[in-house]
Amino acid sequence: MNELEKFFLEEKELKRKIYKHMNTLVQKGQILFTGSSLMEQFPINEIALNHGVDAVIYNRGIGGYTIPEMIEAVEEQVLELVPSKIFINIGTNDISIPDETEEKFEGDYRRLLNIIKRELPDAAVYMMAYYPVSPEVAKDMPGDGYITSVNYRLERLDKANAVARELAGEFNYKFIDVNDGLCNSEGHLRPELSKDGIHMWPEAYDIVFNNMKKYILE
Repeated sequence: MNELEKFFLEEKELKRKIYKHMNTLVQKGQILFTGSSLMEQFPINEIALNHGVDAVIYNRGIGGYTIPEMIEAVEEQVLELVPSKIFINIGTNDISIPDETEEKFEGDYRRLLNIIKRELPDAAVYMMAYYPVSPEVAKDMPGDGYITSVNYRLERLDKANAVARELAGEFNYKFIDVNDGLCNSEGHLRPELSKDGIHMWPEAYDIVFNNMKKYILE
């Protein structure tokens, strides 16, 4: 493990530890947003207030997380909050791994959902479709990491969404695609909405929230 990898690992462990402490202060039975960086960076409280939604919504995303990492941290990211409603966006880092297979992706996601179903049988779970990406922005980022990840995602997003949709049906959860308005004519994330080809500016999340508001309020 190099120094950069060690740094990111320590950052992820610190966030998990912080959530452990924060979870002692939550109101249980509320709404939870959870997953990886694409959920962690969702400025949910600012946007919800701007839309006049006063629901209590907690965010427990951890940047860089894969599905197996979320399984390891499921107590801190999900179970300790005892949420009544869970919105999940996890898996985009998994499909950026070169040797990730559809079988492993599906198996890992199923293991996570089994835990949630077993421990929180009454929770309403919404599995979010994966966000589009912007190769136009990624190619201008330094190094080749972003464009490489974007290319993997472009190859695999449709299959990953199909797996998530099928699993949602299997577990009697909802698969929701709240991406309307994010894409340009080529089906890519609009460049002005993207920080680096993968992650999004708050204006993009405002579009997403407007699309998902009905699920939050139902």
